[in-house]
Amino acid sequence: MKTFFTKILSLFLAAFILLSTTSFTANMHFCCDKLVDIAFFSKAEACKDKVQKKDNPFKKCTTLQEKDCCDNQTILKEASDTFKKSNPILEVETLVFLNTFVYSYINLFEGLDKNTVPFEAYRPPLLSKEIHILHETYLI
Repeated sequence: MKTFFTKILSLFLAAFILLSTTSFTANMHFCCDKLVDIAFFSKAEACKDKVQKKDNPFKKCTTLQEKDCCDNQTILKEASDTFKKSNPILEVETLVFLNTFVYSYINLFEGLDKNTVPFEAYRPPLLSKEIHILHETYLI
């Protein structure tokens, strides 16, 4: 479950970086305050087959047949290339920390040369009597 959320978060962050660094333009054509056409990579097509009436310059847009009330809008999102560059200069404290971390990490997984048992040379004590039976102590 944790890997699923990690994958979704990384996908979201990658899409966010992609959208924030690219630029795009959206062209929209409105007639009578209604969206007629929208285009992302080209110009939006105007209503060519509509009849243009020039009766009254102060008329209100009532039908789609009137060409005077058409409007084009463009939304432009420019790319931002102002990124803060990292400073590759390492300080002494950073180098000491990295050396210690690498040395500890390498030695963490280093195995023993052979499997040594520290009590291999000792013999078990000799029991003359069975103490468990004498004291009647049994493990259940």
